[in-house]
Amino acid sequence: MGVSLTKGQKVSLSKDGAGLTRIFMGLGWDAAKKGGLLGGLFGGGGGDIDLDASCLVFDDAGQPVDQIWFRQLSGVNGAIVHTGDNVTGAGDGDDETIKVDLSRLPASVKSLVFVVNSFRGQTFDKVANAKCRVVDDTSGVELASFTLSEAGSHTGLVMAKIYRHNDEWKIHAIGEKTVGKTFHDMMPAIQGTL
Repeated sequence: MGVSLTKGQKVSLSKDGAGLTRIFMGLGWDAAKKGGLLGGLFGGGGGDIDLDASCLVFDDAGQPVDQIWFRQLSGVNGAIVHTGDNVTGAGDGDDETIKVDLSRLPASVKSLVFVVNSFRGQTFDKVANAKCRVVDDTSGVELASFTLSEAGSHTGLVMAKIYRHNDEWKIHAIGEKTVGKTFHDMMPAIQGTL
């Protein structure tokens, strides 16, 4: 089991200096349950929640290099691949997954910022168990996880950043609330994390 991160925490993804090559960021969520006996009796589940995971790629100067999202499932010459859009949040485990081959990223790539936004504008008070985890795609070992339980009227979250520091990949658990139906709306908050 990997490190369970708290908001603002930064940790290395490499163990004992071993080279990490392929990872995936799994993002998950559930529809919040409506309270009360009558709500449960009359189909009072939270309904479908269409959150979208995206990965924004930046260079040393903080300039965007590429974006991987449900309308562009591959980026940086195939080094980053989004496995597809989940429009309901149904099911256990990761609802959306973004695979990254770190060894294929050009040296000019400094950071990858992972965000989740509510495409239909549903606020996060309708979302439960928003979480992300980084997994070594070669061994299947979970390296780090980050859970957000903060409900609210926001429609987006800047979840985490994976960045290169002294030839080592690190993760920064961000958890910043923001507003936006796509990552385009969230760019000021995203660039503020660089």
